[in-house]
Amino acid sequence: MDILTSFFSAVVWSDVLAVAATLFFIMDPLGNIPVFNGLLQRFSGSVRTRIFFREMLIALVILLLFLYGGNTIMKFLGLTQSSLNIAGGTLLFIIAMRMIFPRPAQAEEEFDDPFIVPLAVPMVAGPSTLAVLLVLSSSQPERIHEWCLALLLAWSISTLILAVSPLFLRVLGNRGLRALERLMGMLLIMLAVQMLLNGVTEFVLGLGARLGLV
Repeated sequence: MDILTSFFSAVVWSDVLAVAATLFFIMDPLGNIPVFNGLLQRFSGSVRTRIFFREMLIALVILLLFLYGGNTIMKFLGLTQSSLNIAGGTLLFIIAMRMIFPRPAQAEEEFDDPFIVPLAVPMVAGPSTLAVLLVLSSSQPERIHEWCLALLLAWSISTLILAVSPLFLRVLGNRGLRALERLMGMLLIMLAVQMLLNGVTEFVLGLGARLGLV
């Protein structure tokens, strides 16, 4: 109890909430509502609930593995912080542009039981979310438990929204969901540009240090 008390008292909640909001936007639960409902609507109530929570838990496990194994993954692949920021920012920018300018609707692929793909990966634990978790775990590893708390917050809110998604569809309709997703896409573009700028700045400073210019 004392350990938990000291941990929560030391948490910088403004940073945790900012990271949680970023992860929530990237997970894009509002944009995923049509996909989840389209794939799960043919299942009965109890089976649908079991599949839904199974996929959300699988997504959480994958996200936690990337968060806590970020440094190991980066060292194994020989990645630098600047390259990860640039790649993550580019990927996030592409995802945000697709949220604002969606591709024409295509026929949904049929899945007998959507195990892991496509609900857990890539709809929840997508490449852009994993890239951001790698950036967080490698840039500030001493705060990894705070980032874990932020991830749990974002995942919990996303799970709640997707769990009551039929209600959102009835209240907002497809147009309302589309408008909210585009707003989230605009916010993600700003985050993506900032990530790209951070990566380019780190690369330039590192190059200058190697050349003896700074």
